[in-house]
Amino acid sequence: LLSISSTYCVFSVLKKKKTFRLLLSPIGAQLIIYEQENFQGRCHELTGPCNNLLEAGVEKVGSILVLCGPWVGYEQANCKGEQYVFEKGEYPRWDSWTNSRRSDTLVAFRPIKVDSQEHKIVLFENPSFAGKKIEIIDDDVPSFHAHGYQEKVSSVRVQSGTWVGYQYPGYRGFQYLFEKGEYKDNAEFGAQIPQIQSVRRIRDMQWHQRGAFHPVN
Repeated sequence: LLSISSTYCVFSVLKKKKTFRLLLSPIGAQLIIYEQENFQGRCHELTGPCNNLLEAGVEKVGSILVLCGPWVGYEQANCKGEQYVFEKGEYPRWDSWTNSRRSDTLVAFRPIKVDSQEHKIVLFENPSFAGKKIEIIDDDVPSFHAHGYQEKVSSVRVQSGTWVGYQYPGYRGFQYLFEKGEYKDNAEFGAQIPQIQSVRRIRDMQWHQRGAFHPVN
């Protein structure tokens, strides 16, 4: 297995068949960005991490098509700010990938590594894995309150799998990506306040036929 770490973008403008900087990319990662809603306007293909879309010539993000995923997008350059998780599927406009509306900017992307079909996450009330906790194994939880957990979430330990947490029940509000590892306080997973009220697994086609997530309205 070859692992390459770089800040360069792997990017091409499809209509002009112009390639910017080419690198080896993770197997199966492919995302197409359209500058207008409903997959209109100039389109750009991304096959690896890009820390700044503006430097790659992308003026705006109006819609997204994920051919192979999953991916995470960021509000700010260098993978900072608000996070947005994209799984295999079509995203014709902003409200198809977020309802927080704090920002209408997407500046950076990177593929999400999904390397386990098993999932286990433990969320703690206080920093440094202290206080009350809720442990979730191989399940999606649309409401912590419905399971009797009404505390804040200040630290998180991911033992297996990849997850996305949401500020509010029903997979709404700000999104927080949790990859395998430890997050000793809310700043480490990108939250301004220690509030998570729903969580779900990120899965892909390697182990799950559907792969992409489709919330029920």
